[in-house]
Amino acid sequence: MSKEIQDMMQDIGKRARSASRAIARASGEQKNQALLHIAKLVRQKADEIQKVNLVDVERAKEKGQDAAFIDRLTMTIKTIEAMALGLEQIVSLEDPIGKVTALKKQASGIELGQMRVPLGVIGIIYESRPNVTIDAAALCLKSGNAVILRGGSEAIDSNTLLAQIIQEGLAAAGLPKDAVQVVTTTDRSAVGEMITMTQYIDVIVPRGGKSLIARLMAEARVPMIKHLDGICHTYIDADADVAMAVKVCDNAKTQRYAPCNAMETLLVNKSIASKVLPELCKIYQDKGVELRVDALTRSTLEASGFNHLVDATEEDWQTEYLAPILSIKTVADIDEAMNHIERYGSKHTDAIITNNQAQADRFLREVDSASVMVNASTRFADGFEYGLGAEIGISNDKLHARGPVGLDGLTSLKYIVMGHGEIRG
Repeated sequence: MSKEIQDMMQDIGKRARSASRAIARASGEQKNQALLHIAKLVRQKADEIQKVNLVDVERAKEKGQDAAFIDRLTMTIKTIEAMALGLEQIVSLEDPIGKVTALKKQASGIELGQMRVPLGVIGIIYESRPNVTIDAAALCLKSGNAVILRGGSEAIDSNTLLAQIIQEGLAAAGLPKDAVQVVTTTDRSAVGEMITMTQYIDVIVPRGGKSLIARLMAEARVPMIKHLDGICHTYIDADADVAMAVKVCDNAKTQRYAPCNAMETLLVNKSIASKVLPELCKIYQDKGVELRVDALTRSTLEASGFNHLVDATEEDWQTEYLAPILSIKTVADIDEAMNHIERYGSKHTDAIITNNQAQADRFLREVDSASVMVNASTRFADGFEYGLGAEIGISNDKLHARGPVGLDGLTSLKYIVMGHGEIRG
């Protein structure tokens, strides 16, 4: 690492730490004013955002990036409006900072409670999604945190423009611009410095591919909120409504292929397989989805005239495709389905389609994932859909935050004691 990069990152860290105190004490009105101004600017500058983003997209295409990568990088009018709506939704949420649980009087006479407080400085490392710049900054701002954003080199022009918009919004509300900083160098060594800056950064949130997460898991000294894989399952139970199963499972796979909450493996109870698989798999094949199937599923589909099926391998059950590819397995019952999820799942999002409440309850209790769903598409595992305004990421860890991480996930609790002159005997 060059001395120049190290000095730059240390300076960013110092300024973020200083700004974090101002953001922590900012009023809810101030923070909302900044967010609303940012939303206004995002809409006003939509054409400019698209124009700058096109430069990033064309550069990525020239480098031979695949379709899923380009999809994540591209900012359309729809995604730009979604950013603005996300900002406004965050404004509508209750400000968590300073909230105190009911004080309880102890035998000693003191009153004890807990106060919700910011984590401090959040470092976010992400790759090809420039909308993360807005979403992450907004959530950190509302939750009273300063943030250092390090986007991927492929989105450098988009991220730089969005950072300017954010800092303009902060200034309009009288808040320090250093509360949101974007690392403008594309030098990868900046990440190495960032993930060891424990004196300035309280938490790292990585949003990217496996190689990024694996690197950070090996090298980071700063604690992380993360998920590595999104191997999401849907199990169609024996008591499922066929029409519902077809509709939900179609959406879970094909609404978008690139997100981490897209279904990658479909599990089907053998007693309903012949009723649901032919109709559903025709939809998949008409949409160009490659089907990788086990022997029982192949038998069911071939009996209905299907061909162009691929035999699923052990590796398929462990793969997050993020592409128009789906693994399908026919299982004997809910126990085999849950055992499969336990063995191959990534504890991200898993769903059951059933009209049997007892089976639904079992699935909810026993599947150990951050989001567990009944009769709904896995695509709902998203901060915006959960009413969080946006999300800073998904966590499939079990400590501190789990699932889509919104405002509460970026805060902590500290004990507060209200005394009246009490002393301990």
